[in-house]
Amino acid sequence: MPRATRVLFVTHNVPRFEGDAAGSFVLRLAVALQSAGATVDVIAPGAAGLDSEETLEGVRIQRVRYASDARMTLAYAGNMAEQVMASWGGKLALLGMLRAMRRAVRTQLDAAARAGAPYDIVHAHWWFPSALALWRARRAGDPPLLITMHGSDVRLAQRTAPAHPVMRAVLSQAAMCTAVSGWLAETARRIVPEASIAVSPMPVDARHFTPPADPSALRSGILFVGRLNAQKGLADLLDAMGSQAMRADDAQRDGAPTSLAVVGDGPDGEALKARAIALGLADRVRWYGALPQPALVPLYRGASVLAIPSREEGLGLVAVEAQLCGTPVVAYADGGLIDVVRPDHGGTLVTVGDTRALGEALARLLADETAARVLGMTARHDMLARFSPEAAADRYLTHYRQAAR
Repeated sequence: MPRATRVLFVTHNVPRFEGDAAGSFVLRLAVALQSAGATVDVIAPGAAGLDSEETLEGVRIQRVRYASDARMTLAYAGNMAEQVMASWGGKLALLGMLRAMRRAVRTQLDAAARAGAPYDIVHAHWWFPSALALWRARRAGDPPLLITMHGSDVRLAQRTAPAHPVMRAVLSQAAMCTAVSGWLAETARRIVPEASIAVSPMPVDARHFTPPADPSALRSGILFVGRLNAQKGLADLLDAMGSQAMRADDAQRDGAPTSLAVVGDGPDGEALKARAIALGLADRVRWYGALPQPALVPLYRGASVLAIPSREEGLGLVAVEAQLCGTPVVAYADGGLIDVVRPDHGGTLVTVGDTRALGEALARLLADETAARVLGMTARHDMLARFSPEAAADRYLTHYRQAAR
């Protein structure tokens, strides 16, 4: 009987507790791989209050200390690049994290080999920082390396020319590279033309993201889920809510104003709240802050439409989650969203930056609940076929075999 595939994940982002949204897709893939018969261990950075070793949903996670508790803030918050650029303390913390992760991976590989149970593959999630930590650290006899790019790592290289040679060097050590969307793969190829990059998205847990039990349940308002920064585009959505199309839709529904639920936090939070006030939307916007994944499900189910006016989105797992809940999505035709929000499968795409078109598309869905429900369920069937954990595990087990060859 063949031995089970042994996989070592190296990542700077994986859930800290059950329901945590940080790197949830990494854990989903690990769980799916184990359900398919593989064994997965995870090495990730530490953070204040986290145990050095824990098991989440049957997956063993080692958290690596790299600085004092006060300095271990780079991972899990989605703002690593900003912290590193902002201070020398952030830069020193990054160097400490790279060294600590490098040592931990070496120790784990050597211990597994001595125990007679070597790993078959090392799977680094994000070329920066995880695969960078392994640069020039590999030895003869080490298992092959697969690097997956998720979005923020490629955007970092795209806007930082000095990072291009570093990215080329890091990817050159991999037996295989993947990216979670076609746009992301093409963007990476422009920086590293010699790289062979397969498109292979991450999974979403379809067990939790489901439509309401009652298909005719009342839905209302617009939902936004994402970081409060320029890339995610909430400012455009606020402008769209003040557009003529949205005002006409409100008037058609006897003047009942369209509500907007905002889930997320980030550096532009205060500026965006001020913008909502200036646009006369203060009493129509509810600010939830960041929420764990289980709390998102009722919001997805209760919204008439999810708006994603993001630019250069790596994939757009929020769109996958919403559509699994039967909620139609209106998004900018940019980045990985083109792979996820497909007009021929219930999605709606508009031109990037066209807030008028964004408002018109939202108004159409808000005005016709039946059409919105049909689009949402059409999109759900598409998501189940392409983003289930089982489908992702099967794809990545195939990639691991290819990398081994």
